[in-house]
Amino acid sequence: MSDGLRVDLSALDEVIRKLWTLLDDMDKAGETSRYRTDIPMTAFGKPGVFLEASDLFNAHKETKSDLESAIKGLHGLIDQFGKSTSKVKDKYTEQEYANKRQMGGNSGGSNGKWD
Repeated sequence: MSDGLRVDLSALDEVIRKLWTLLDDMDKAGETSRYRTDIPMTAFGKPGVFLEASDLFNAHKETKSDLESAIKGLHGLIDQFGKSTSKVKDKYTEQEYANKRQMGGNSGGSNGKWD
């Protein structure tokens, strides 16, 4: 970079890779919360016999919904951060390439002669 600072592009690649792995894990967690946490009403007892059965069932449904919303929100946040990090890495890569071309191009570089 022109100000003398260097960016470790491999570190950015590692962050991006870890974010995509985390995103995949969030997909699995979302799938689990959506499809593998259903509890039938009968598991809480018979309505009328166990008066709180309906309340427990509704509380479970509400908690399940809250969990799904939290996972969806985290998934979106991780996805956004991953895409932003990828864009930043691409910009640094482009800048590094431009700097190398500028230094090695026709900008007063050595022609191999000792004048």
